[in-house]
Amino acid sequence: MALSDADVQKQIHHMVAFIEQEANEKAEEIEARAEEEFTIEKGRLVQQNRVKINEFYERKEKNVEMQRKIGASNLLNKSRLEVLQAQEAHVKSVLDEAREQLTAITRDHIKYSALVEKLITQGLCQLMEPAVTVRCRQVDQTLVEAAVPRSVQIYKSMSKLNCIVTVDTAVYLPPTTCGGIEMIVRNNRIKLSNTLEARIEMLSEQMLPEVRTALFGVNENRKFNT
Repeated sequence: MALSDADVQKQIHHMVAFIEQEANEKAEEIEARAEEEFTIEKGRLVQQNRVKINEFYERKEKNVEMQRKIGASNLLNKSRLEVLQAQEAHVKSVLDEAREQLTAITRDHIKYSALVEKLITQGLCQLMEPAVTVRCRQVDQTLVEAAVPRSVQIYKSMSKLNCIVTVDTAVYLPPTTCGGIEMIVRNNRIKLSNTLEARIEMLSEQMLPEVRTALFGVNENRKFNT
């Protein structure tokens, strides 16, 4: 039995409605899946960027902390250096004062004569040479010439050795020298400085830790006192 035009149109409308429904359901399914995928991707990107932002600010925080520590360390080192410079200046002033007091000794003829005699004797014992030239300030020449025989006699009694000591009358120590003598042997190849400056320099190096302790107290950070 043939379908009428009305039946055909009705069937067509049903098919179109079915197709539309299927299309709508498929579109809704695609849209829901796309929304879900978008949400997942958005969450992934947000989390990824959150991690990057956290890492960025952690690095910034570490850099700021490092710069703070470097700045504090530089300030501490600068302060320590300033303290050390002030201590060095104070120690130098103490040593300069000691040099001035040594210069005053040379004005006391008796004390200075005894000191020169000891300096010559000590030099002879250090050199242990058969012939020695003694050099002094021109102003001290007479005093040194008088001290030489006594020093040689003491040296002989101590070492059982003979020594010829000559006072240099051609070359003198600079007049700015505080005092004391120089001893020369073997044609100037060996020189022993027993000037007052040399003695106080040697003594200051040996006693510098004690001087520092006396002036500034015990350094708790110092492991050794030498």
